[in-house]
Amino acid sequence: MTAPDQKRRQLLQGIGAGLALPALGIAPAIIAAPRARPQMLDGVQSGDVEGNRALVWSRCDRPGRLIVEWDTRSRFGNPRRMLSSITDAGRDFTARVDLRGLPADQSIFYRARFEDARSGVLSEPWFGHLRSAPKRPRDIRFVWGGDTCGQGYGINPDVGGMRIYETMRQRRPDFFLHSGDVIYADGPIPAEVTAEDGSTWRNLVTEEKSKVAETLHEFRGNYRYNLLDENLRAFNAEVPQIWQWDDHEVTNNWSPSKVLDDRYQQVRDVDTLVRRARQAYLEYAPMRIARGDRLGRIYRKVSYGPLLEVFVLDMRSYRGPNTHNLQAEQGADTAFLGREQLRWLKRELRASRATWKIIAADMPIGLHVPDGPRWEAIANGNDGPALGRELEIAELLTFIQRARVRNTVWLTADVHYCAAHHYHPNRAAFQQFEPFWEFVAGPLNAGSFGPNPLDATFGPEVVFHKAAPTPNSSPRAGFQFFGEVEIDAQSGALGVSLRDIDGTVVYSQTLEPWQPA
Repeated sequence: MTAPDQKRRQLLQGIGAGLALPALGIAPAIIAAPRARPQMLDGVQSGDVEGNRALVWSRCDRPGRLIVEWDTRSRFGNPRRMLSSITDAGRDFTARVDLRGLPADQSIFYRARFEDARSGVLSEPWFGHLRSAPKRPRDIRFVWGGDTCGQGYGINPDVGGMRIYETMRQRRPDFFLHSGDVIYADGPIPAEVTAEDGSTWRNLVTEEKSKVAETLHEFRGNYRYNLLDENLRAFNAEVPQIWQWDDHEVTNNWSPSKVLDDRYQQVRDVDTLVRRARQAYLEYAPMRIARGDRLGRIYRKVSYGPLLEVFVLDMRSYRGPNTHNLQAEQGADTAFLGREQLRWLKRELRASRATWKIIAADMPIGLHVPDGPRWEAIANGNDGPALGRELEIAELLTFIQRARVRNTVWLTADVHYCAAHHYHPNRAAFQQFEPFWEFVAGPLNAGSFGPNPLDATFGPEVVFHKAAPTPNSSPRAGFQFFGEVEIDAQSGALGVSLRDIDGTVVYSQTLEPWQPA
């Protein structure tokens, strides 16, 4: 690490401790004892960077207003200031500020603090950094993955906590795409877990993570648990994020047909559980809350300059029940994206002028993901024509072909190993589509599994996979993976690498953009 990098890291880590406010030219309106000041409990996060905007998130310990100052230089010689509305217990004291008017393609340094809603006392500041979206082509690097704190593997101080987040931070990505299972609300974290080799895995523990989440307080506690990890807090302060959700933000394999097991003593209705889980997710996600769906819509598009747009899907909120998945016609039981989201995706893909269109899916297309005798994902184990939920995907792929939408790449997680899949109509039972790639990453800090069988309906080929030889291997076994995408500004080529917990490349692939003949 160079001296400037080290100085910048110390500033951005700036958990506030040891940094005196007057030295930064910030004098609080009221001088107060440290304990009287508001406390920023979970650091800062930024997210959904696009155009001239970026969202900043934080959380206080009391009613207060989030104040964010930003500048293009770390000395904050000419800071711009923005404020949130007053947050309260109804939002678990979380707050967000949508920074606007950012100059294109610039380092943006920000400092965030809370003002006590009653006394006006200011908290110590937390510092963060992001890079604003470009207007012209430039090199882009981002990382993706999913599955954090699953299968009882939580924050283990013996191994340095959630170390993969520090590995990803060191890659200095422009942003991070979290492909779902941000938390495991249905996965208690015990003090100790017996790992695959018989050794003991030790966890930090909290009351909210001692049982499955049922109350809103317990769902919120799952997000607060992850934020106890120093690696994650440092990562959040330096790497903007794009969040989507999957099943474990609520409970395993949930759909409208889900029957809650005996672990759920307070809540027996899955819709009630989903409503509480969704509220907690939207409180803690560093994302803009879009209109629709009453509490807020999760699917959205994030535009990151002329080379890249990310289409963030929600494969949970609009699905029908998990069934045998072999219906011959589309209907309520075959819904996966749902008609409204599917129409939105088609419209936005057709309108996109970005070179690369990343379709961020929280579940893979062709992998078998069973739910007992039913099916949890898209594939149904039948290698023939498209049936059940496959009908929606067939409709989408045919649209992409007919609308001549070029350069689509699917990124996903969910299955707890890494893989590269190439889909081609020449190998497929359903053939009305153009060839495309799907890349799978994860887990980030959870048990490792796989590999899963592939369904032949859309002609996938396993070009690469790497999975733990022992099911439910601990993060210490090393089978934790994240993906990295690099887009070259000059050639437009998109490179994908799958990396392990140490950042070592286990597979790479370069894709050239489509060019008219």
